[in-house]
Amino acid sequence: MIKPLLIEIGVEELPAIPLLKELKNIEKKYADILEKNSLLCEFEFYYTPRRLVIWHREFKTEQDDSTEEFFGAPLEVAYKDGKATPAAEGFAKKCGVTMEAIGSAQKGGKEVLYYKKEVAGKPSIELIGDIVDTWIKSLDFGKSMRWGSLSESFIRPIRWVNILFGDESVNVELFGVKSAKKTFVHRISNFNSVSINGAKEYFEVLKAGGVTLFPELRRESILNNFSLLEKESGIKIECDEDLLDEVVAITEHPTAILGSFDEEFLKLPPEVIITSMKEHQRYFPVFKDGKLINKFVVVSNALTDDFSKVIEGNERVLRPRLADALFFYNNDLKKGLSTNGLEKVVFMNGLGTVADKIERERKIANALFDMYKPKESSKEMLNRAVSLAKADLMSEMVYEFTELQGLMGCYYAKALGESDEVATAIKEQYLPDGEDSALPSTPMSAIVAMSLKLDTLIGLFSVNQIPTGSRDPFALRRAVNGLIRITKEHNLEFNIVETLTMLSKDYAEFDISKLEAFFLERLRQYFKVNPSIIEAVLASGERELLSIGKKIDALETMVKSEGFSESFSTFKRVANITKDIDMSNEFRVDVKLFEAKAEEALFAKYSEVLSSKYDSYEEELDALLGLKPQLDKFFDDVMVNAEDEKVRNNRKSLVASIYKSILKIADIKEVSI
Repeated sequence: MIKPLLIEIGVEELPAIPLLKELKNIEKKYADILEKNSLLCEFEFYYTPRRLVIWHREFKTEQDDSTEEFFGAPLEVAYKDGKATPAAEGFAKKCGVTMEAIGSAQKGGKEVLYYKKEVAGKPSIELIGDIVDTWIKSLDFGKSMRWGSLSESFIRPIRWVNILFGDESVNVELFGVKSAKKTFVHRISNFNSVSINGAKEYFEVLKAGGVTLFPELRRESILNNFSLLEKESGIKIECDEDLLDEVVAITEHPTAILGSFDEEFLKLPPEVIITSMKEHQRYFPVFKDGKLINKFVVVSNALTDDFSKVIEGNERVLRPRLADALFFYNNDLKKGLSTNGLEKVVFMNGLGTVADKIERERKIANALFDMYKPKESSKEMLNRAVSLAKADLMSEMVYEFTELQGLMGCYYAKALGESDEVATAIKEQYLPDGEDSALPSTPMSAIVAMSLKLDTLIGLFSVNQIPTGSRDPFALRRAVNGLIRITKEHNLEFNIVETLTMLSKDYAEFDISKLEAFFLERLRQYFKVNPSIIEAVLASGERELLSIGKKIDALETMVKSEGFSESFSTFKRVANITKDIDMSNEFRVDVKLFEAKAEEALFAKYSEVLSSKYDSYEEELDALLGLKPQLDKFFDDVMVNAEDEKVRNNRKSLVASIYKSILKIADIKEVSI
């Protein structure tokens, strides 16, 4: 038989961020518990800020019958002189039967004690309480709290438990709260509990009481409100998906309404206004003709037809936030951009202060400038940008809104008369700051951003702060990814070993090979290709980032091309012949020692390939792999290991020369196809 099962856990308002972080695990954890209890079936999970709900349209009234098998000691251990040993008697006791009921079976090539027991399924109603208790206590929201005299903790106090199996209330006690056939609706609708008789009535009661239980319906309602407001007012609402998720999680009856603030606050940079509204108030910014205007959208949880008081209250709350921001902004402009004070701010033990970091970044930036010689830039502007890049860390605005560092420095630099190039470099110094982040837009910005990342990488490795496992508190993996992306975007050559060795001279001595290995590991993660292709390119000894990328692209194209598998077998043979040869040698081929036409033909074709010019590694690799017919003929007609030592060495030199040319791009024997 089957019945509907409703599980509702009522709580004080859940904080949105912890709930959303655990959201992806909630259903899986519940399903795993059901499976362990042999009751896995379809269910739906819903949430509001005041409740967690599991809904089964159909739930088995009892477990299926099952069979349990028990295996014991080998028979030679279980019996001595025809009598059961303590090991056998202990096994029988464990199975709950006498020795007469114990049999034997084959396991692991041995005859062992065996017992099979038919287990009748338990009524589900006897298990539901433990299932719910285990599920709720498995949820991890980060911080938790205790209340009353309880020793147990949960993210927020549990205020009611409502578990209905069919129309029957399941007797459960959770955190000292006993289950009952009641629920709570929207507080404005009814502050007291509402009795219910069954699951069908539960959904009707919530709807009538102003609670939209289903998160997807709350989201849809908010977006519909947005569309209506946009049409009515000729505006555009910036719909931040993360903020929308948060608002869905903190409302039971959402209504989007339009508020406003004084125009004087538009003197602030738009990002300051937007950050203040989003972070502190969960408001959505409003634009018109592409510009931020003095409007905002708040999603109210009120159950009313007149939102005038709600709007007035939110406008009143926002004003002091923006007034503080304007005060900070004006104060910062009066003080100007200055790094005074950063000499007292510790960057990292062993690496001095932030002022010390600025000086190290300046040296790196100048070295990179000499390497790349960017057009339309000067060392004076570069040094100015680096010297001012961290100045906004001392500003009141960044102290209040740390996420605006760099951006506020850009605004202050422009307001104080710095060049656009310097201001842009300050703004973009932290880019890219994520997988899909924008990149520095100018060569000078690229150098400033690279300098920051390189100092952090080299500095932390020099004081042995190396990421281990999944831990990376200083985002060093992201720094390497950023360097890869920047060099590719701006076509900047960057030899990992040479550049790191050059730049590390101003740091405490450390093993550069560890940092090189760290770079290479990030490269392996960055390129989304057959991993063996990456290994083949790295095995060639290439350590320049741009060339690594181009060679990987070239080899991937070849590997995917028709006929590569046939070519691969030929060049695998070439690799095997040369495996004991030192490929760092210079190979000389003496045509006077040729004894077969196949040798002459192979050498002539190889010489032609070698003397040609190529626009890409792909063209060059294609030409080298095009030696397959001549190589096949060579292997068919010529004995490489000739008796004559000079002839033998000459033939090996020819084969090694060919593979060495390929090896400049990739060691293709490493490719797995």
